[in-house]
Amino acid sequence: MLTQKAKYAHAQERALTTASQLLDAGLIEEHDLAAVVEVARTFGIGITSQTRRLIDDGDREDPIAAQFVPTAAELNVTEEELHDPIGDEPHSPMPGIVHRYPDRVLLKPSTVCAVYCRFCFRRETVGAGSEALDDDALDAALAYIESKEQIWEVIISGGDPFIFSPRRLERIMSRLDDIPHVGVVRFHTRVPVVKPDIIDAAFIRAIKIQKAVYVVLHVNHARELSEAARCACAKLIDAGLPMLSQTVLLKNVNADPASLRTLFRKLVELRIKPYYLHHGDLARGTGHFRTSIVEGQELMRALRGHISGLCQATYVLDIPGGHGKVPIGPSYLTETEPGHFVICDHRNRTHDYSDVVPY
Repeated sequence: MLTQKAKYAHAQERALTTASQLLDAGLIEEHDLAAVVEVARTFGIGITSQTRRLIDDGDREDPIAAQFVPTAAELNVTEEELHDPIGDEPHSPMPGIVHRYPDRVLLKPSTVCAVYCRFCFRRETVGAGSEALDDDALDAALAYIESKEQIWEVIISGGDPFIFSPRRLERIMSRLDDIPHVGVVRFHTRVPVVKPDIIDAAFIRAIKIQKAVYVVLHVNHARELSEAARCACAKLIDAGLPMLSQTVLLKNVNADPASLRTLFRKLVELRIKPYYLHHGDLARGTGHFRTSIVEGQELMRALRGHISGLCQATYVLDIPGGHGKVPIGPSYLTETEPGHFVICDHRNRTHDYSDVVPY
């Protein structure tokens, strides 16, 4: 019989995927178990050993634990929350493809992730029971991309595409490299921060092709950028793969100026350009994470002028129903009469500005 201490040490070295494993690892209490078991009936659980080591057991409001450890709050589903909050399904002409914008397409070769975020907008469709596209389905998805000459960019997401073997990724990338009208391939991943040991020379060779390849890192708090994560990102960037970041605005994780300022600065120091700050999607059971849009706009206003332009991400909302992303940051411009404006600077001081154009 393993002691609680031995169980904890063992759990540290493997992925945690069940409520009982979370209990053994000391991440939930006995009185939480029934609620977490109920959450797990619908939403996947996954915490890598690397992520577990980032969690501060002495902090009841730890921002890393908040992102990955399920709680009873996820059982609270509000009326406005949706099964498919960003409208993937209406824009999915076939398995593995979401085609929402004319020149871009989302390729989802798998719906499995290394970790499962508690606020994920695809939480209804990702998880350990999900399956990757088989060879025939993947070939069909790639054939779809090849048949649509307006597609300039392929965004590989899922799930997390970086969990694939180099051999599997190389096959996908080779096919995309041979499609003349595809100019850019973009990966969306959490792997460099939650399972950084995956990023090695063989992996990089598999995803590097003649076309432009970008890696967009999902990271929400500066503490996720461990030494191992920084090394993994450096390997990608040094290999000629530019990196951007996307962050979800999350209450009790990063919804304050200091947290966002620290995160964005650290990313830029790592040569990663902050790209998007996402307003929380209306995924079921995620209301405890969401801020109001006004709160988000005030956060962006608080950052303006206090961090470099290199550190500024675009605050965006993915319109429910599949209507796409739109910037929703604060406005600094008010038109008082035709050609005349009042402009607010980052200190909240106002200035008159004339935009009358002479003939």
